[in-house]
Amino acid sequence: MPYLVSMLALALLVAAVAIVYLVHRYRRAVGDAQQARVLSRQSDNERDMAQKILAQRLDEERELAREKTEFISRLASYEKYAALAQLAIGAAHEINNPLLGIFSHLELELKTATEADERAEVEQCLAGAKRISSTVKGLLDYARPGPPRLARISLQRMVDDTIPFLAMQPMFRSIKIEVSIAPDLPLISADGNQISQVLVNLLLNAAQAMPQGGGAISITAEKVKFAEQVELRVTDTGCGIPADILPRVFEPFFTTKRGQGTGLGLAISQAFVQNHKGEVTIDSIPQRGTTVRIRLPIRQVGHPVQELEEVVS
Repeated sequence: MPYLVSMLALALLVAAVAIVYLVHRYRRAVGDAQQARVLSRQSDNERDMAQKILAQRLDEERELAREKTEFISRLASYEKYAALAQLAIGAAHEINNPLLGIFSHLELELKTATEADERAEVEQCLAGAKRISSTVKGLLDYARPGPPRLARISLQRMVDDTIPFLAMQPMFRSIKIEVSIAPDLPLISADGNQISQVLVNLLLNAAQAMPQGGGAISITAEKVKFAEQVELRVTDTGCGIPADILPRVFEPFFTTKRGQGTGLGLAISQAFVQNHKGEVTIDSIPQRGTTVRIRLPIRQVGHPVQELEEVVS
């Protein structure tokens, strides 16, 4: 009997040791599993973080490549415009002086010409000489636009003074011009000569885009909502500009008007508008018409302005 008790006690002791060992192994396995899950989550987080960093680096590299391409393009443009400025200044001096003599001679020939054919030939030469003079002036205006001489300008007065002048041109005789200027449009700080030339350039472009039967041009000006700007719009019902050509319209010497333009009107207009810290945009639909929008600040911060309103004639 004592032997059986001893054996039973030994069996219970072995069972207890086994249970303790199994519990320890179970807890250790549970701990290992939890640690494995933690490590797995850390690994997933590290992988996700690495992927985010990689994606961010790729985005930064793409942005750097885009900025590099844009910088190279701008640098090429600046170099081209610098070369154009040097060419314009030299050409103006070399061309204008002999051109004055040509004008004088042709005008004298026109006065003494008696035959119709002879007068037509001289007038044709005069038109060619005037085209040369206009091109040289356009080159100078584009290559080295002077700083704006600011004054308080009324766009209403500017439009009212410009339309009668252009209405006398033959190309405007079959064109209807409509004007809509907001009555509360504020005066703006601007160079009247430069902005007037911009308006004339836009109206000439619009007229040249019209079909033979004529069309309509609308001039609109109003204050931009929630901004210290005014917007001047010139809309025509002309032939429009194809989408593949539209990005190039501000390039100097680019023109689709064969024999009618120098390709400098819009380039000069953009230079003058940017000279006023403004912007110019163009929307166009082929065979339906074109709208040119010019936004100008009401005030030129940091520049003195004449107190009196400038009258643009």
